[in-house]
Amino acid sequence: MIIKVLGSAAGGGFPQWNCNGFHSAKVRAGVAGYRPRLQSSLAVSSDGANWVLLNASPDIRQQINETPELQPVKNGALRNSPIKAVVLTNADVDHITGLLSLREGQPFSIYAADRVLATLESNSVFDVLAKDKVRRIPFELNVPTRLEGAGVDLGLVVEAFAVPGKVALFLEKGDASGNFGSREGDTIGLKITDAKTGKSFFYIPGVAEIDEPLAGKIRNAELLFLDGTLFEDDEMLTQGLLNKTGKRMGHISVSGPDGSVSALSQLNVKRRIYVHINNSNPILDENSEARKVVDASGWEVGFDGMEVRL
Repeated sequence: MIIKVLGSAAGGGFPQWNCNGFHSAKVRAGVAGYRPRLQSSLAVSSDGANWVLLNASPDIRQQINETPELQPVKNGALRNSPIKAVVLTNADVDHITGLLSLREGQPFSIYAADRVLATLESNSVFDVLAKDKVRRIPFELNVPTRLEGAGVDLGLVVEAFAVPGKVALFLEKGDASGNFGSREGDTIGLKITDAKTGKSFFYIPGVAEIDEPLAGKIRNAELLFLDGTLFEDDEMLTQGLLNKTGKRMGHISVSGPDGSVSALSQLNVKRRIYVHINNSNPILDENSEARKVVDASGWEVGFDGMEVRL
């Protein structure tokens, strides 16, 4: 199984188009120790020929241009694509709007929870993906689902499961409970398994906390790609970028007693990689103290073009 990181940044990318914050300014200036990053997405294949996207970011066209494996086969039909399916983990703008760039009558399948598919259904702009070409397939949570697309068995099995999180920002509703209308299925994690080898990994680009059910799910995992949005919960406040904490946005922090470094320290996950990293996060600076903390804890910081094979 081949896994490629197409985009390792959170929404807005790095640098974000309108951000002149400390880290965005540094990467824009080409300072050593910083590298630009596109918005969050992975690509997975069991055979190197047919691919599944895990989320479709607004940067998908550029990601395809930078990833030869995702480009049309040179000796194939005049219109062709090795991308056969897209699996969505939530309805965040940075995870669904790339679907609009995959129009032009190309067949593939979209897999998502009912709540996410309902968001696509309610917005007619997604009808540019003709339903006779692009199948929208709901999956049941905690039920392994064999992936296929454009008539091809992709040799991969996905198991989606609910994780602590929050409904997409543009779908928030005010309510007394403070959960903004969030319900099960708004944010999910994925376990992807190669049907032939049995090897698997987890992809959880958005999660609010590592609770007991999630800890039990990922314990002893071979590989995990995890939400690395913020290093500290209040960093966007202290940097003057936004008046929201990580908890308010539904994202766990890297550091602190409830952070992901601490939470996974006893779970024996063999390889741990941060993705979905916000432009405020100091781990984007390869020479920072925060990066040294992450490196020393055995975590890796994902980067665009990173490839992992299982």
